[in-house]
Amino acid sequence: MNKQAIHERIANLRSTLAAQDLTAIIVPSADPHLSEYLPEYWQARLWLSGFTGSVGTLVVTADFAGLWTDSRYWVHAADQLEGTGITLEKLAPGQPNHIDWLAEHLQEGDSVAVDGNVLSIAEQDRLLNAFDANDITLITERDVLTEIWTDRPALPAAKLYTHDEQFLAQSATSKLAAVREGMAEAGATHHLLSSLDDIAWLTNLRGADVDYNPVFLSHMLIDADKATLFVDTDKVSEDIAQSLKDSGITLANYSAVQDALSALTPDDLLLLDPSKVAVGTLSKMADDVGFIEQMAPSTLLKSVKSDADIDHVREAMRQDGAALAEFFAIFEQRLANGERLSELDVDSMLIDVRSRQPHYVSPSFPTIAGFNENGALPHYRATPEKFSYLDVVEGEGGLLLIDSGAQYQNGTTDITRVVGIGQVTAEHKRDFTIVLKAHIALARAHFPDGIASPLIDAICRAPLWQAQMDYGHGTGHGVGYFLNVHEGPQVIAYSASTPKERAMKVGMISSNEPGLYREGKWGIRIENLVVNTPVAKPTETEFGDFLNFETITYCPIDTRLIEPSLLDQTEIDWLNNYHSQVFAELKDRVEGAALKWLIERTKGI
Repeated sequence: MNKQAIHERIANLRSTLAAQDLTAIIVPSADPHLSEYLPEYWQARLWLSGFTGSVGTLVVTADFAGLWTDSRYWVHAADQLEGTGITLEKLAPGQPNHIDWLAEHLQEGDSVAVDGNVLSIAEQDRLLNAFDANDITLITERDVLTEIWTDRPALPAAKLYTHDEQFLAQSATSKLAAVREGMAEAGATHHLLSSLDDIAWLTNLRGADVDYNPVFLSHMLIDADKATLFVDTDKVSEDIAQSLKDSGITLANYSAVQDALSALTPDDLLLLDPSKVAVGTLSKMADDVGFIEQMAPSTLLKSVKSDADIDHVREAMRQDGAALAEFFAIFEQRLANGERLSELDVDSMLIDVRSRQPHYVSPSFPTIAGFNENGALPHYRATPEKFSYLDVVEGEGGLLLIDSGAQYQNGTTDITRVVGIGQVTAEHKRDFTIVLKAHIALARAHFPDGIASPLIDAICRAPLWQAQMDYGHGTGHGVGYFLNVHEGPQVIAYSASTPKERAMKVGMISSNEPGLYREGKWGIRIENLVVNTPVAKPTETEFGDFLNFETITYCPIDTRLIEPSLLDQTEIDWLNNYHSQVFAELKDRVEGAALKWLIERTKGI
């Protein structure tokens, strides 16, 4: 993005702050649904700062502009913010976040604006707790950007569509009944849902309002007798409207949710997730309406996939594995032919092979294809303006990290593989093998049913810690069923909190993705998706039930990058057994060069 444009936008913003007698503004990466990926209309932080990462918070005052983001984006953000006048502020344990900074630097009587439409209730509470002690005023009723963002994109208008019935194990009616059971258990009379993946799951509908996630902008209000879907009704066909009606769901316009909430009385008790509902959504609700703040029942319900769902996901993984075998066979042959390829070619080639698979819809996130030093940026993305060719000097080699995935009607995929380009070194192999040991450690783990998911992170990291290595991101995230590629409540990250909602349960699908990143050199990550399953033949029964992981990603791990002497026999056995399974699952789905590639890459070590 043009750096001069950033300077002008920040200058205009400062003028607006002064005109409105505001000391500071917070611009988060959020929309009214607190989504990870945002429609262009809500990408205010990107528009103001030029930073393209999915996570970051911008703070602007009369003489300061700073952007807070986590370690996945530090190098990336430093590059994009250079020359903009915006300071990179690194989010790290023990370091002040944007709330701490504001509380320390602002004076008594100062005021901070943040658009309530993109501010969660939970974040508002944190701001108020920090500001009240210093008599700093928080203002959430204004969208300050309205005056300066004159060419703001329109809200998306994509039509809704149904999740293919052959892949549905549960009707919207039965899902709604299960949610009402959760409401009754919590003692709620009403339940507000704003999280888009919960609503898509509950209605068995999908959309295209957000890139990569098949969801649609909407809210839902549920009580014991009624359920109302607030959505742009122009997006809804007559057939879908009738289907919703048959499921007990009525339609209302997207903007009518505030008025509906204003009808609640002091006798009502509203259940909502404070991290997934925006302050602005409740702007017309009476102050004396009671709240129950907890995770939405649907969040846990959709995280536990049925046996039928998991069978469909396994099939999507086979399709994806076949596409990847075709990709790697073509990719390696083009390199062998001396063709000069770039990171952008990797992205287009992956979309091409996946789009030919049954039930394909779209990528599930922007492809990360990072060669050498670019691979050391965990969330790197090549663009036409900035990318690398896969060039190596004769006698030298490099590593290409490829993190990609797809949305199929029968499942969501997410996989990372690393391949060598040219002659790889002993150091490459050592790093890769230690990451592989970490991956295998978690893949082989047994753990108590119901354990808090963050607690098993150390199992994965142990081989890296033993070598005095580590990585800055989490080890695993939940994955949706033809929904968001990042899904809660489970998260495998030792830095995460451990509420009861993060318990590991049978049927949850998560990623297993340890990594290692050497800044300026290369990055390594090995990622498969795994599903929680009961231990098949428990040898002990008096200590409760235990779970383990079934790996459901079917794609070879490049054995040419392994230093076998660093693996013990159990690790070698796991790898050989995994490759035997990959071959068995894919051999009848590929032919020609792809089959030849598969045979070669699944040979035992």
